[in-house]
Amino acid sequence: MAIEKVKAYFAQYGMADRVQEFPVSSATVELAAQALHCEPCHIAKTLSFLVGDKAILIVAAGDAKIDNPKYKAQFGTKAKMLTPGQVETMVGHGVGGVCPFAVNEGVAVYLDVSLKRFETVFPACGSSNSAIELTIPELERCSGYTAWVDVCKGWN
Repeated sequence: MAIEKVKAYFAQYGMADRVQEFPVSSATVELAAQALHCEPCHIAKTLSFLVGDKAILIVAAGDAKIDNPKYKAQFGTKAKMLTPGQVETMVGHGVGGVCPFAVNEGVAVYLDVSLKRFETVFPACGSSNSAIELTIPELERCSGYTAWVDVCKGWN
């Protein structure tokens, strides 16, 4: 299961015990915010896209939406989300639990600037009922991100 893979991944940082599992779904921003008793903007949602023949992940604040012109300027192509089947195969996590941790080889992770306004955020941990609270420096370290990008709108 992906959550076990993510817990093992966080063990190398001494953080496996910080992974939270809920008795309810946290598969959407709204459900995760309810499970965590926080505002939706504090959820770090991970969106998966196809660029050429490779999967990329963009981690953004829960209240941010992809801005197509910004996305195209950044990646040189139209924003094309992966299908649920592609997500599992290409990224290594199922829809509802996609996160930037313990992903398949060759998947680039980008962090959107919409996250920078928070001290801590809550990304998923590989299942549709899990999360971890991370500071922005911890998110940078643990996600193995490629770059910060500005590809979202609606949050500022």
